[in-house]
Amino acid sequence: MLKILQIITLLQGVFLIVALMANREKYQKPTFWLFIGSIVSILFYVVGDDENGFFVENVDWFFFDSSLFITFLLLFVLYFVSRRERFKLKHLVFFLPNLLYFIIEFYEKYYSTEDVIYIEILELLVELSFLCYLLFTAWAIIKSDRKKWMAFFILPLAIIMSLALVNEIFSWLGIGQIPYFSDPENNASTLIVIAFLFYFMAWKLVVAPSEIVPFSEIKKYRTSGLKENLIEDYSKKLIAFMEDEKGFMDGKLSLSSLAEKLEIPKQYISEILNTHMNTNFQDFVNGYRIEAFLDRVNDAKYSNYSLVGIANDVGFSSKSSFYATFKKHKGVTPTEYRKLQK
Repeated sequence: MLKILQIITLLQGVFLIVALMANREKYQKPTFWLFIGSIVSILFYVVGDDENGFFVENVDWFFFDSSLFITFLLLFVLYFVSRRERFKLKHLVFFLPNLLYFIIEFYEKYYSTEDVIYIEILELLVELSFLCYLLFTAWAIIKSDRKKWMAFFILPLAIIMSLALVNEIFSWLGIGQIPYFSDPENNASTLIVIAFLFYFMAWKLVVAPSEIVPFSEIKKYRTSGLKENLIEDYSKKLIAFMEDEKGFMDGKLSLSSLAEKLEIPKQYISEILNTHMNTNFQDFVNGYRIEAFLDRVNDAKYSNYSLVGIANDVGFSSKSSFYATFKKHKGVTPTEYRKLQK
């Protein structure tokens, strides 16, 4: 039975990779390739499980461990949430625990590590880092306002794999292990559950592609010549203008006036907001206005203000635009929100 499930999982994974590769030009490249990396690493995991490998059982194929999948999953979620169009080389540092893990496993396989305490400590730290990756992955998808349904599939992945890692850490510390995760047959079942949970997301990608990997928007800005250092610098200026100078409180703020104030060409502001911050000018500004409104509506000194009065105070120029924006951001009207707070 296990072999049949493994075959189904492998065929499903190969099919998804072929289907995705056929349309790879449509997708945002970092998110797309990180998703492909996640699928490939889960295939490795299914093929090379130590106790129940697809080809050979009870063989330590450490490269096919779940750790590589954990790192790819983390980076996929981070890029999915941020919708970055370019991969930052500094994020390769996330693979450092994987590199250390492979070195440790290779050393243990071919050299005696008995009583080598620093190897054991390093191995524990690597295991803890993967546990942190899983917890951070879960936190990132919960915190994100985008595609909340993904949490129903990523959270089980994170929980199952976290418990498996905790069991390994308990084993290292000599603490009583979790019985379920200590049984090789149960580990094999867990492996299949993990694979199918993850592949459900991949299936959704095939039927609704932009739900998982956002389509690329970078082409319309490809000739702008905006460099990475300028993107970072201009982004900081935009955020500082809103957070420190409270620029959003100017009800007449426009893209042109913002460009003039910050001395940044307005086409660059549009590119940064649309491509690198996954928003547009109006939503960017109104997001700050909504947060400022919420701060005031919960502040006792504004208790005598009307809702529209507070909205005008934070930069909204009309009641209709305020109500429409609030409903878009919070899912309820301002009046309904205030009632819920009482």
